Amino acid sequence: MALTLDGLGYTYAPRTEFAQCALEGVSLSVEVGEMVLVLGATGSGKSTLLRAAAGLIEAQSGSAMLDGSQLTRSSARGVVGLVFQDAESQLFAETVMADVEFGPRNLGASAAHASESAREALLAVGLDPDRHGARSPFTLSGGEARRAAIAGVLAMRPRYLMLDEPTAGLDARGRASIRATVRDARAHAGVVVVSHSAEEFLGEAERVVVLSRGTVAYLGSATDLIADPTPFAAAGLIAPDVLRFQMLARQHGCDPGAFCLDPVQAARNVAAAGGWGS
Repeated sequence: MALTLDGLGYTYAPRTEFAQCALEGVSLSVEVGEMVLVLGATGSGKSTLLRAAAGLIEAQSGSAMLDGSQLTRSSARGVVGLVFQDAESQLFAETVMADVEFGPRNLGASAAHASESAREALLAVGLDPDRHGARSPFTLSGGEARRAAIAGVLAMRPRYLMLDEPTAGLDARGRASIRATVRDARAHAGVVVVSHSAEEFLGEAERVVVLSRGTVAYLGSATDLIADPTPFAAAGLIAPDVLRFQMLARQHGCDPGAFCLDPVQAARNVAAAGGWGS
């Protein structure tokens, strides 16, 4: 079973003078237990792709399949969960618990089942339901609010979880908490993370899609992208610092061998190769 997008195309305001192509021939596939990282600069089509994957918009060309059937808004309901970039704007209820319970209740769960799912989801994102559940979501810190919004989606137990810039604007502690939450979600869901930066999730993703102006600049394994980071520059992105360090070493005549994401190992490899200027 998988969520598969094949050759998707989408244009805003088609057949008008304001037409703007957001996606052209873009493909993506994710299975339960996998993570796919979608990278791209602002305006590359990342958020449009995520909305198509969640069934919120219908692609104008190509195909979108969900577990072997056509992906629609109806078929995606309760199966595909989407956390928007401004996740805090998804919060609306009087209490955190009521907010997180809303999804399961809206899908027909009993009050008891919705409460159980909400408590499990809050614990999964590192929020104590006994401590935070009765609070207004609008009194939470930025990191807490982001985690509460993610919990609201996790409580519906989707098979596919879509996250748009989940760590944007958070401090180091908040980013670490979100990464741990996403890592745990893979136990029961296929995860697609959209970002303009590869720093957070490249080392945990199986596959990567790099978008550039609505088209695919790279589609393949994370391992291959780490080994050859040139698609970053082609898409107007900055490669992670540790990869740039190894690329610069190679450009200066020091071959560190196979690139890696571990900065300590990368430094050792460069030193073992003689260092720059050797």
